[in-house]
Amino acid sequence: MSRKIIDLSIFLENDVISDPPPHRPKIEYFGHRESVPGLAAFFPGLQPEDLPNEEAWSYEKIELITHNGTHLDAPYHFASTMNKGERAITIDEVPLEWCFQPGVKLDFRHLTDGYVVTPDDVERELKRIGHDLQPLEIVVVNTSAGKRYGQDDYVDTGCGMGYEATMYLLERGVRLTGTDGWSWDAPFVHTKQKYAETGDPSLIWEGHKAGLDIGYCHLEKLHNLEALPSTGFTIACFPVKIRGASAGWTRAVAILD
Repeated sequence: MSRKIIDLSIFLENDVISDPPPHRPKIEYFGHRESVPGLAAFFPGLQPEDLPNEEAWSYEKIELITHNGTHLDAPYHFASTMNKGERAITIDEVPLEWCFQPGVKLDFRHLTDGYVVTPDDVERELKRIGHDLQPLEIVVVNTSAGKRYGQDDYVDTGCGMGYEATMYLLERGVRLTGTDGWSWDAPFVHTKQKYAETGDPSLIWEGHKAGLDIGYCHLEKLHNLEALPSTGFTIACFPVKIRGASAGWTRAVAILD
């Protein structure tokens, strides 16, 4: 059997605008020779020339939030409750079964930046690809943001999933979704304008807030969704186990047999 694995994750890196300014990753790199004093501290009398190539170890010091890079959001990120009043589960409590399931890709790259996807949009795309949703399938949304990663406008690019579109998926048993955009919802720069025009607070983070009614997780800042077929693959996206956290980083991949 031939197996192909497609990487769906972005880098954790400096100098790429993958988050708003206060929340960007900070990575400090330490080389093999810089670390010699640290190694020598364990072994009094050790000299650099005693080591092969006068080198010790390399390592990195990283300052992150749990929503940097490709990550999985837990229901606790969206609100303190889920399923109409239950305590929202944190990332260490997310069922691992949710994180390894057949995948379905919805192609919304043609939709304009800031557009809020509706149930009709989802139904049309499912009809186009000839697929009936099954419980626990992982549904990922390919937006125009995917091709903008690494560009300064990435955070403001792509469509978002509205409350009703998200509920359409959840009511059919989907419990884990994903997007190649910065957020499952439409970029804030567009929602900000709509809120200013209408004064309607229900527009803010509406896709996330579907978790109040049905608890679910979603992946954000996926990458390379263009390489996937519409169906016929499995997604693995197990999150880092951080006690009581709202999200965890993941090396999300698609597996094609």
